[in-house]
Amino acid sequence: MNAKLRRKLARGKRRIEKRLDKRNTAIGDGPVFGRANVHYEIADRTRGISAGGIGLVQRVVKHVRLAERIDRRVHVLKCHVPYHESDHVLNIAYNILAGGTRLEHLELRRNDEVYLDALGAQRIPDPTTAGDFCRRFNRWNIFLLMETFNETRVNVWRQQDEAFLAEATIDVDGTMVTTTGECKQGMDINYKGEWGYHPLLVSLAATGEPLYIVNRSGNRPSHEGAAVYLDRAIDHCRAAGFRRITLRGDSDFTQTAELDRWDDDGVRFVFGIDAMRNLYELAERLPDSAWTPLARPAKYDVKTRPRAKPPRVKEQIVRDREFENIRLCGESVAEFAYRPTKCQKTYRVVVVRKDLEVRQGQTKLFDDTRCFFYITNDWDLPAADVVFDANDRCNQENHIEQLKNGVAALHAPLDSLDSNWAYMAIAALAWSLKAWMALLLPNDPPAGRRGKKSRGKRNRGVQASAAKRSSANASQARSSPHAMGAAKQALLRMEFATFRQALINVPAQIVRGGRRIVYRLLSWNPWQETMFRLLDQLALPLRC
Repeated sequence: MNAKLRRKLARGKRRIEKRLDKRNTAIGDGPVFGRANVHYEIADRTRGISAGGIGLVQRVVKHVRLAERIDRRVHVLKCHVPYHESDHVLNIAYNILAGGTRLEHLELRRNDEVYLDALGAQRIPDPTTAGDFCRRFNRWNIFLLMETFNETRVNVWRQQDEAFLAEATIDVDGTMVTTTGECKQGMDINYKGEWGYHPLLVSLAATGEPLYIVNRSGNRPSHEGAAVYLDRAIDHCRAAGFRRITLRGDSDFTQTAELDRWDDDGVRFVFGIDAMRNLYELAERLPDSAWTPLARPAKYDVKTRPRAKPPRVKEQIVRDREFENIRLCGESVAEFAYRPTKCQKTYRVVVVRKDLEVRQGQTKLFDDTRCFFYITNDWDLPAADVVFDANDRCNQENHIEQLKNGVAALHAPLDSLDSNWAYMAIAALAWSLKAWMALLLPNDPPAGRRGKKSRGKRNRGVQASAAKRSSANASQARSSPHAMGAAKQALLRMEFATFRQALINVPAQIVRGGRRIVYRLLSWNPWQETMFRLLDQLALPLRC
């Protein structure tokens, strides 16, 4: 990032800090909203776009050579008039990144002249054409498309440091995609009475990237076909250079017939296992000395001082209305060796015993005990840490929620199982692009001066005033997501809606000329420095 851009970003930050300063009394009396005398006009020459970050996404796609990979491996069109397979795939993904949540929103994109100019496109496919493209996919083509995405993400993973490649944790789960349609081929009813599809999601825990999405009928079991895609995910992680691989899943994904093979392959796993009668009997035979209290770590560190907890309104309502209430009194953990029926090896089972108290209103009815079991081939990790590791898999539920309601990828807008599967895989690319932008972002620069020493009285004055402001705002800088190397993690953990507002929905003027498309940002936000640092990185070639 050159000095001119850095000065403009600093000026934008100073202006907004001045407006947000509580000591600024220029706001006057009365309500804040409703004062402005608003008029609307149509610009004659200046043309702007609300999704100014779409150009950054275009640069990322070009940097990782995603379009050419798609066109090389996926062939579902007989001829290109004029759109290629990559055009259709990126059209759906860009629509989601620009704010669309349905195929119908493509009509707004294709009628936006500035959006077309920003992409350098004469025109883009309409919703009907996009739907027809998804219907052309069969299961083999969908698999090739997901393999293309994974081939690309492996190259992105290879750019990371040694700490990132220390371990790959692969999570697996199923979720229900309900639909009110009555003519969707492949839909079925599950045990809850819900109609729809039951896709399988295999994802990388560190980044939340969906490695595989497998659409299935609504009545299919969660674990169906999971082993095949877990094996493929293991191969990709090894190709990227991960030194250790861990599989995690709930009790539906234990698949005891596969455990010996994974253990022989050097893959670590932590799965939940059904609380069967024989496991309960083994747990009850353990001596009291085998059980130790399970102390869960605090959710976060208190940086100032503990605050008083607010009243538990829900608990009070349950007590007043004398509903049956189950309360947790304590947890203990133990372990024992166990060989499942389909296994030739013995594995470690960690059991959590929850001591419960059943009440009705103010009356205690009885005490109860429930056990939860986890099976693993890791004999070195403390039993409590095995439990915490298994519980961390619940974060995949947040990723599923993002794919459902943030990205709107886990939807069924089309009329068949395979076409909806293709749409899910393509739409989930928007979430992967967010992760790739974070992974390609360089580490935060070291503290101190950046760039060459400025010369001249004016530049020295600018540097001196900036140093004073920096000293005054040191505490704010330490807590900022852009300080202390936290920008990468903040972008990875960011919800999709926040990501879209921070880096995509940035108003920009589009200027075409000199064989260039220039995005001239029209407003400042705290993530613009990150944008320009990423652009600088994208100007460099990949290391592999």
